[in-house]
Amino acid sequence: MNKSILNKILITLAFLFAYRMLSYIPVPGVDVSIIKEIFSKNASNALGLFNMFSGNAVERLSIISLGIMPYITASIIMELLSATFNNIGKMKKERDGMQQYMQIVRYLTIFITIIQAASVSYGLKSIENGNAIMLNNMTLFVVIAVFSMLTGTMLLMWIGEQITQRGVGNGISLIIFAGIVSGIPQAIGLEFKAVSENEKNIFQLLLVFAVILITVFIIIYVELGERRVPISYARKIIMQNQHKRIMNYIPIKINLSGVIPPIFASALLVFPSTILQQAPSDSIWATIGDYINPSSYLYNIIMFVFIIFFAYFYSSIVFNAKDISDNLKRQNGYIPGLRPGENTANYLNKVAGHLTFWGALYLAIISTVPWLLLKGIGVHFIFGGTSVLIVVQVAIDTMRKIEAQLYTSKYQTLSAVGI
Repeated sequence: MNKSILNKILITLAFLFAYRMLSYIPVPGVDVSIIKEIFSKNASNALGLFNMFSGNAVERLSIISLGIMPYITASIIMELLSATFNNIGKMKKERDGMQQYMQIVRYLTIFITIIQAASVSYGLKSIENGNAIMLNNMTLFVVIAVFSMLTGTMLLMWIGEQITQRGVGNGISLIIFAGIVSGIPQAIGLEFKAVSENEKNIFQLLLVFAVILITVFIIIYVELGERRVPISYARKIIMQNQHKRIMNYIPIKINLSGVIPPIFASALLVFPSTILQQAPSDSIWATIGDYINPSSYLYNIIMFVFIIFFAYFYSSIVFNAKDISDNLKRQNGYIPGLRPGENTANYLNKVAGHLTFWGALYLAIISTVPWLLLKGIGVHFIFGGTSVLIVVQVAIDTMRKIEAQLYTSKYQTLSAVGI
């Protein structure tokens, strides 16, 4: 392996190790044992879902309890604004404007982190009648907690940017990847413990692993799938670029929207579920909270519908057929049998719409069906297709980037020494 690529991999691993160490630093002024006990009782509901995505940092109330989610939320908001307002969209496309765009994302991240950290701090008062808080002065505790969590989130954002610039792959995605993967050994240990204590037989254990492996295989198969729309270029353009690689097709992925629809759907459902769990047990709100608990059937049915809706919504933002058509026209490219311009854009929209239907159905099934299958078996962890989808997509993307850097280093070597 090339030395420079090996160094990048080691840098990436070092930063991910630092991220995992941060998850063990608690917010000053809290009793971690009480919080951990609360999360052990709520491992299969909304709190358990949050804890899984944070790499078990929430159950320790670590300074990175909020994780990288405030940054992702800020990025999603800016993506939606750039698709809605032309000025922000132009800013994102320009080199100087992109720096300003990212600066706005950072400021928005700080604002969201402060709001969420303050909400978490005040929410601790309801946990065991406030016994989780060891400080008598509530105002002082909120200030300390907000600054601690804000520092943790900013550190994660910096680590993500450093991995992207100096390491391999997308830093933010790898942080989420590491958080989810870190809980796998514990989940496997709990399953084997259940078998050893006769809570579950070996056949049920094999069935659990079979469902997980089939889910991973389906995700890999679909994520690598794409529709290649053939394109042609004028002979003059080909002659001018004979020493450059010109792509003679437009790749359109089956899953155009990525993991955004499941994340949006989860956000809409998990927050109400978490709030309603604090209601008195004999009230109607508590009953509604039980119905929309992440482990309930109604929750998964609503999740299925929301994912399909958001898949269509986000695909329309990500895939802009008019821009692709205009770029082809400027490059003297065209789709055989179609006139450049409006006809090409309409055709691309038709193809993308057909693929979006199957992509939305795939996302909805992957995000709900595996958990419903394993719910009957009685697993000791939340196995959601969303988390597996993130893990597989990040792994595929990182492998592609490593391969691309390996090929680049080979070409540079050949150009330097000759064949």
